[in-house]
Amino acid sequence: MDFADPFFGISWLDALIRLVIVVGVMTLVVMYLIYGERKLLGRFQQRKGPSYTGPAGLFQSFADAIKLVGKEDLRPRNADRWVFEFAPFAAFIPVFVILVTLPFAQDWGVRNLGLGLFFVFAVLGLNIVGILMAGLGSGNKYALLGGVRAAAQMISYEIPLVISLLAVAMVAGTLNLNEIVLLQENRPFVLIQPLAFVIFFTAMLSELHRAPFDIPVAESEISGGYFIEYSGIRWSMFQLTEYAALWAFSIFGAVVFLGGWAFPFGLEWGWGWQLFLTIFKSFFLIFLVMWMRATVPRLRIDQLMNFCWKVLIEVSFLLIIVNGFFLYYGWSETILGLVNWAGAIVFIGLVYSRGIRRSRAREYVGTYRNPEAATP
Repeated sequence: MDFADPFFGISWLDALIRLVIVVGVMTLVVMYLIYGERKLLGRFQQRKGPSYTGPAGLFQSFADAIKLVGKEDLRPRNADRWVFEFAPFAAFIPVFVILVTLPFAQDWGVRNLGLGLFFVFAVLGLNIVGILMAGLGSGNKYALLGGVRAAAQMISYEIPLVISLLAVAMVAGTLNLNEIVLLQENRPFVLIQPLAFVIFFTAMLSELHRAPFDIPVAESEISGGYFIEYSGIRWSMFQLTEYAALWAFSIFGAVVFLGGWAFPFGLEWGWGWQLFLTIFKSFFLIFLVMWMRATVPRLRIDQLMNFCWKVLIEVSFLLIIVNGFFLYYGWSETILGLVNWAGAIVFIGLVYSRGIRRSRAREYVGTYRNPEAATP
């Protein structure tokens, strides 16, 4: 055997070792993301969260994992066996593949792809297959409704998500994730493409089924959605997929918009500082996602779809047109950033004011129908 051959040799062994490391780190990160979210939501809701299993409840996620592994794996009688059992794997594999392509630091990743951004585009849509398999294969109407909702929502919000990333690719002039990071050594792209970041973050919430876009898994409406019939280890795989996707999207957002491992001083202070920068920025985005869950109420399905097709997609295409004009005529990057900041502020202001008006209108209607509610 020729060990220098990339098919048989050291390159495959090196990739296998990196894959094992990614799986181990991902599992550990997911456990403590669940713990961290429970503690953070507890602080928002003025309670303690997990406190008893281990010091400060640090072992609560490990206890939950052991409990789920020991539970009986049930399958409904009218479920499609193979579709039902393979759905968790079909949902998890695309998320894992995305993690394989992300650069955690300079030369720290399983593989550096020349078209890494395009590869992530392609893989993002595959997660829908596993979710639809779970909804269709369970033989449950609530699961089917959750799967259909998830598919419609993910297909819709993928359009502004991809367009926002395309706006960054236009400015960067490359689809290589490592090169995109290197181009942010002096300033992150969020400073010159803030509107793209707002669109990306909004679409990311929808792709992850996080509040206020958690319609497909709403317990109050469809009893948990597409994984309602799952139990034990298969249910835990859906949870693993959800939080692994949250971490993957956060690292991806940190790489594309926040400078990844390069900003600031990432090229000067070595791999330790680079790794810290990437992890810190990803956890900052995760904190924003959890903050949204604690403070923003859930949208209705019609509001969710209308916001995508009537607002977000139009703003995304407008962003692409503006970027195209600036790049074609070679105008200053500073002016491009100022125009984007103005667009982001106007967009957020309009969405906020629209939400406030609707909230006040509902309060007025409630008071009109029940005049006693207006009395102190």
